[in-house]
Amino acid sequence: MRSRSLLWSFNYAIEGVVYALRTQRNMRLHVVVAVAVLAASLFFRIGRVEFIAIVFSIAFVFVTELANTAIEAAVDVATQSFDPLAKIAKDVAAGAVFVASINAVIVGYIVFFARIDSVADLLLTRVQQTPAHITIVTLLLTSIAVVVGKAITRSGTYMRGGWPSGHTAAAAAAATAIAYVTGSAGAAGLAGFIAFLVGQSRVENGAHTWPQVAVGALLGFLVATVVFQLSWA
Repeated sequence: MRSRSLLWSFNYAIEGVVYALRTQRNMRLHVVVAVAVLAASLFFRIGRVEFIAIVFSIAFVFVTELANTAIEAAVDVATQSFDPLAKIAKDVAAGAVFVASINAVIVGYIVFFARIDSVADLLLTRVQQTPAHITIVTLLLTSIAVVVGKAITRSGTYMRGGWPSGHTAAAAAAATAIAYVTGSAGAAGLAGFIAFLVGQSRVENGAHTWPQVAVGALLGFLVATVVFQLSWA
């Protein structure tokens, strides 16, 4: 029961993120910008400290947007008519998102300005990242793609059911990353077999169907392939 409660606590948290994606236009915009910034971090020569600053800035914006959505819902439940205090609560929550967004813009400016100052440098510069760094970005982008897929299809939850299978997508992305990093057919085959077992387990316990698992595996493979091809081009 303890393990199940922990699992469902994560599931409820993901449902909150999915709800915000479905209902909040600004949240969807934040996701698009986050994906673009993560892709840019691979395209340019981003150091570890700069990458940490970018990740924290993205997370800060997401957290404030989620808090803003929660406050708006709570205020709407508490009052059915115009209330000056309700307006203040919503305005302050929106102000938190604004401050977080300005912070993200400043961080992005500091990190990327010198690299995009020259169009020639932008075209010639390519990211020089460690395999571990690229793999982390791959898994982050795969997770975002899965959450967006769940929000679009409006089926299941991140932890169970729906299109696509998040567990299989992550396993397939990791297997593809291992294949690219090691360059070994044996390691790639073993990683792929493990990813297959993950997908099979999702079908056997009734969480997903084979088509949902197949789409998840394809999504993970495509995201990993695009990221590694972009970073090593």
